[in-house]
Amino acid sequence: MRISRSLAIILTISLGLRAYGQAAAPAKPAELPVTKVALFSSGVAYFERRGQVSGDSLVSLPFAADEVNDALKSLVVNDGSAPGDKPSSPSVSYPSREGLDRALRAFRIDLSGSPRMADIIARLRGAEVSLDMPDTVTGRIVSVEQKPTKDPELSRPYVVLLTKAGLKSLALDDAQSIRFSDPGIGEDFDRALALILGARDEKSRSLDVRLPGAGTRQAAIGYVVAAPVWKASYRLDLGSDKPQFQGWALVDNPSGQDWKGVSLSLVSGRPVSFIQELYAPLYLDRPTIPLAIAGIAAARSFDSGFAEEADEEDLADNEAPKAKKAEMAMAEPSPAPMAARALMEASPSVGGANAGRSALALASALDTAKAEKAGDQFQFTVRKPVSLERGRSAMLPLVAGDIGAERVSIYSPDSGTRHPMLGAKLANTTGMRLPAGPIAVFDGGVYAGDALLDFFPEKDSRLIVFGEDLGVAADVSSSSSTETVGVSISKGVMTFSRRVTISRSYAFKNGAADAKRIVVEHPITAGAELFEPKAADEKTDSLYRFSLALPAAGEARLVVKERSPRSESVALGNLRPDDFLAYSSSKEIPQAARDALKKAIELRKKLDDAKKGLADQKARKESLSDDQNRYRSNLDTVGRDSSQGQQYLKRLMDSETAIDQTEAKISDAQKAVQDAQASYDSYIAGLNI
Repeated sequence: MRISRSLAIILTISLGLRAYGQAAAPAKPAELPVTKVALFSSGVAYFERRGQVSGDSLVSLPFAADEVNDALKSLVVNDGSAPGDKPSSPSVSYPSREGLDRALRAFRIDLSGSPRMADIIARLRGAEVSLDMPDTVTGRIVSVEQKPTKDPELSRPYVVLLTKAGLKSLALDDAQSIRFSDPGIGEDFDRALALILGARDEKSRSLDVRLPGAGTRQAAIGYVVAAPVWKASYRLDLGSDKPQFQGWALVDNPSGQDWKGVSLSLVSGRPVSFIQELYAPLYLDRPTIPLAIAGIAAARSFDSGFAEEADEEDLADNEAPKAKKAEMAMAEPSPAPMAARALMEASPSVGGANAGRSALALASALDTAKAEKAGDQFQFTVRKPVSLERGRSAMLPLVAGDIGAERVSIYSPDSGTRHPMLGAKLANTTGMRLPAGPIAVFDGGVYAGDALLDFFPEKDSRLIVFGEDLGVAADVSSSSSTETVGVSISKGVMTFSRRVTISRSYAFKNGAADAKRIVVEHPITAGAELFEPKAADEKTDSLYRFSLALPAAGEARLVVKERSPRSESVALGNLRPDDFLAYSSSKEIPQAARDALKKAIELRKKLDDAKKGLADQKARKESLSDDQNRYRSNLDTVGRDSSQGQQYLKRLMDSETAIDQTEAKISDAQKAVQDAQASYDSYIAGLNI
């Protein structure tokens, strides 16, 4: 096997990395068949290949191009070396995902761009070549020239060689063969052609795993790639004394390989899974720095640094002899092969005693899967080896046996129908964590409907519905009431504490001859607490569940009450006398508060009277001022010396005296308003009931 210096990317699992810059010794091709498959509900599958290899072996693993990233992320190799053997150094090489032309330009012979023979020779200037013309001419390539022919539109390529006899120009199309003196050019020619051939199939890639070693041994390779999610479907028979439950797993083999007698495991759970781009080469932009001799370096100063005190253990470790460290490193096994060996030697087949075998009324007894916990996930392993051709799917028995089931009719007021739904309350007595899937429900051997089952943990219970119960009619009515449970007055604010009771009544009428159990799903009112009944049979994030018996051809009723607190605040300083009067006579307010409000009414009346007295005096002053203006106007008209003018002058003097008296009364009235306001505000602010 030849591995190109520029294209081979080596993954080495050992105590260290071993460079593969030169061609490795030929290895024997080996095949490891798929022996174990674990399908996950997260959309991936773990494949394990296991078999015997002999000597230095090479295992080629085919993958679709979009599977390579997952394979590189998860590939684990175990070459089966016995304890005490020399540590193995398996390696993995694969074709680069670089562009074909870019990869071809990495060889000493450049075949990028579909070159002609003259172009290939021209790209090898300086190389020694031998041309059979038929006489053999050997020399170093100087150039390739195009010389005209008799046809002006055509030219003929000539190669110019530096031979021992000097420069020679030879027509390339006369050469019967061309040989390169440097064997490395021939090897790169072969690699480049192989790369071109491999690039013709863009949909598939091969990872070549080399297993160097001696003797015959067991080897295993495991990896995780994307795969269709395995699915579950169930059957439930309610027609017997002990309801029967049966589950099937639906699996697909979309891979390019047949499964022949593989150990198949099905894992349910929700692990983290992602794809990371590991296949494509990653190039980083790097700055171009001038040579040290190119110009003068810029001056630079450095800040003073502080010396850090080293721990005594660090000092002792630094002073340890290098030979001692090397000895310790060899004594401690590398964590990578230990983890790989542990993972590969761990069998995905697990046992469990809870997957009981039982005859479903509609099917014969089934040899179901073994089941047990796998960390925080749950794993089912098919008891017998599975063979499944590529591109085929299969349905395999998963679980079968008795299950706890009670017939119920389930009513949800928001369902849009006046009939409950036919259903059952299942108790997971299988001891398994059952994945989500549909349920085909049978009743006495007759199909009754379909149900949906979400992920079903062991020892959990779950409701399912599979039809509408037309024999039962439901009626729902709602009402609400509000009552005051307390009144408080503090700092001029009166707060009412009220309680709102929301009542919903459910009435059911059974027209069937059989008694039934009704499960009522009552929506939870946000911010309210359950008042009646005292407790629900079950509670979810959004609803209560209540259970009641419905007699044959009879009726049943359920009343659900929820209570929620409410508060209302009133600023007493902003109330009008009528509002005060209404509150002071309200019986929902305690007597002490009513008495306090009555006193507040008296103080408010005094304040209002004072404000009215002030307003009256201001109105009188305004009237006197209007009279003065009228007197002055008339006085100007008739003159001061006339008898009528003398009368207007006397009235003007009298009004001036009245205005002075009124201003004194206004001042007294303002003082009265301020005193009344202060008394009222002080009283209101001081109330604490």
